[in-house]
Amino acid sequence: MRILAGIVVATLALVRPAFAAPQEIDAYTRYELLAPGSARFKIIYDVTAARPGATAFFNPIRKGSVASDESVIDRATGQPLKFEVVNGETAKATGLPEGDPTQDYIRVTLARPVPADGGQGRIRIVKTYQDAKSYYAEGDDLIFERSLGIKKNAVVLPKGYVLVACNYPSQVAQEADGRLRISFQNVTPGPAPLKLRARPGKLPAAASAMAARVNERAAQTRDIVYFLRPPETHAFDLYHDYTEERPGVGTYVNVVRAGSAASNPSARNLDTGEVLKAEQLKGEAITRAGIKDESLEKVTPDTEIVLFRFAPLKPGQSVRLRMSETYTDPGRYGLKGDELVFDRSFGRPANAVVLPKGWRLTNSTIPAVVGETEDGRTRLDFENPRPDEIQVLITARREAP
Repeated sequence: MRILAGIVVATLALVRPAFAAPQEIDAYTRYELLAPGSARFKIIYDVTAARPGATAFFNPIRKGSVASDESVIDRATGQPLKFEVVNGETAKATGLPEGDPTQDYIRVTLARPVPADGGQGRIRIVKTYQDAKSYYAEGDDLIFERSLGIKKNAVVLPKGYVLVACNYPSQVAQEADGRLRISFQNVTPGPAPLKLRARPGKLPAAASAMAARVNERAAQTRDIVYFLRPPETHAFDLYHDYTEERPGVGTYVNVVRAGSAASNPSARNLDTGEVLKAEQLKGEAITRAGIKDESLEKVTPDTEIVLFRFAPLKPGQSVRLRMSETYTDPGRYGLKGDELVFDRSFGRPANAVVLPKGWRLTNSTIPAVVGETEDGRTRLDFENPRPDEIQVLITARREAP
């Protein structure tokens, strides 16, 4: 499936019963191409272990590639983790029952067992591959040609090289040191057959003046899931996940959208399972509390926020948060005749909507991947690789008994 201008497509990590929980979620890979002619590239692989209770994570070593310079850190603490290279049989016997006996793996010992109920174990694997079939020269040009199964990727060209061609729709950005980064979200079910070509060129060795406007979409970590209650209530439960990485930050501010009313706020640290304190503040109470956040452009008497506090981050640390609330929004969710109508804009890269039990999808204006939850509800997943909002209109009708 191609991504065409003006069209947003979607993908879904299939809804699975708890006993079949995937080993990993939320993977992002950054390939930094090393010296021309070396066939070597550095891989920075951010991935989340998601299987409840898991104490180890297994990263396959691609056949045909020679790995070196490996290291692994726990992204929550920034501390190094123990790892070893094991064969497929050892992987199957020590935590990866679906492991391939013919495959070698990097086996990472996690800093803590993955917490239950949606907990996560976030790690970063750094390694260098040598693979002449993936990274090679044609005359003065460099070619990076590789089938990429991970859905979010970036390729960084060597210094002094310019992009000539790229076959997969990608975002291009100039980094602070002048190198070009080509990144994308693959929103199709299959691997991305990436092929890009670069050649020597003279560019200033500095970031673009427009760098502040080029926020890498593939690296964004915000996502949200809406669980619709019966439409006559105009209410829906939701949770949104977010990774905070800025040193010194110890709060998250969620601004309640105008026309909505929030209730039942709660939050968890997904790295540890710890429950976090939530506060609801409105108008002058926000100013008195001294709350400042980039999402608070102007505080008015009607401004309402939900504030979550956690331990301020030290350099090198990060935290993955899950904030849960119930919203009531008669203007965007309800009944029209006998039809459920959910009409809401989404700004995050990943969004999902779960219909009430007994209701079946009849319309979705934005392409979505449709699945069924374990309890039989219809779920729609939207993924927007563009840096704009999508206006989602969903309708459904109650299924006859």
